[in-house]
Amino acid sequence: MTYDDRLIVALDFPTQAAAEHIVEELGENVSYYKVGMELYYAAGAPMLHYLKSKNKKVFLDLKLQDIPNTVAHSLAVLTELGADMMNVHAVGGRKMMEEAVKTVHAKAQELGRPAPKLIAVTILTSMDEGQWRDLHYSKSISEEVVELAKLAKASGMDGVVASPQEAGAIRKACGDDFLIVTPGVRSAGSAINDQSRVATPLGAFKNGSTHIVVGRPITQAENKIAAAHSIVAEIRGIAHE
Repeated sequence: MTYDDRLIVALDFPTQAAAEHIVEELGENVSYYKVGMELYYAAGAPMLHYLKSKNKKVFLDLKLQDIPNTVAHSLAVLTELGADMMNVHAVGGRKMMEEAVKTVHAKAQELGRPAPKLIAVTILTSMDEGQWRDLHYSKSISEEVVELAKLAKASGMDGVVASPQEAGAIRKACGDDFLIVTPGVRSAGSAINDQSRVATPLGAFKNGSTHIVVGRPITQAENKIAAAHSIVAEIRGIAHE
């Protein structure tokens, strides 16, 4: 079983040493990793430098949201680190996303490298209907997710982060050439932990996802390589024992 770039393993750890241990253990079986806020705030740029030295792809998951100028200039700095994908919050609005796209593409051109993919977070996959009601939005979660995805596409973003449960509606609204990165993916029988809107790996791709983000079902597994292989097999629809 070889690696599959559609699987992104979340390195949700408080130290670079802990994250490196997982990367070394998984070896060539995983090619794409997510570095989120916890790890980036703890380790910073050296974590990305380490991953790139291992020829890994990196999804830098910092979910930026601020005034357009601040987000754009922050992403320009982050582009220098070599991440393959970065994200912002879609609720930051059209101007913020448009400035992000323009600035990142300009910085990548200046550096002489391909621009990282920019994706927008729609509604966090930990959000359930009870929490959603507290925010007093007029639309349902699924309706709001699609509206934010359409706004992201119109703003020039490459895709979105969304629950696998909304992936099908996003694919229909935004077309085939649009990334849909889905956390909240669990193999059948796995604990859902702090996620609310979940699906299996195969279910996520059947719904329209292009990438899935998986953390604890792999990183906390007794046999991490076997866990990664199992999820890749599910992605590919391969029957396995």
